[in-house]
Amino acid sequence: MARIVIDMDNVMADLTAHYVNSYEASHGIKLDLQALHGVPEGEVLPEGLVHKLLRSAGFFRTAPVIPGSQEVIKALMEKYEVFIVSAAMEFPLSLKEKLEWLNEHFPFISWHNIVFCGSKTIVEADIMIDDYDKNLRHFKGRQLLFTAPHNVHLADYERVNNWEDVAAALGVEVPAARV
Repeated sequence: MARIVIDMDNVMADLTAHYVNSYEASHGIKLDLQALHGVPEGEVLPEGLVHKLLRSAGFFRTAPVIPGSQEVIKALMEKYEVFIVSAAMEFPLSLKEKLEWLNEHFPFISWHNIVFCGSKTIVEADIMIDDYDKNLRHFKGRQLLFTAPHNVHLADYERVNNWEDVAAALGVEVPAARV
């Protein structure tokens, strides 16, 4: 059975929308998501606020789920060995919060299939789904770049824009009403 590793942030959890919503809630200013295309993730918000949010209690726990991820990951698990791999060590508060978030939104994923690490360069699998070039460039298997505003200009990878694209690329069927 082929092994797939799936990133969490901006692949399963919509951190970009979470940054924008958090900024609007605290500053009363709504940012245009289209204006963020091509902007490095750490510069999405003014004044280095992304790094403050990433170190804030509750931030990772309250991120919205990217539509279709739950249904497609369930379908993938019927055909592949699936692991969730997140480089969580830089933000120690995220460890507990990410696990709680996964348990709430993806209760069908066993703790045996969750890996929190510092660097993904040690990860070995057949397929990696990630939004970051730094994680994909050293990966030796099939590399699927999940579209996020910070990576729209990258062209070196097989791109998937959403979970419907993931299902099609990996040959799993999910009823259209569920994705």
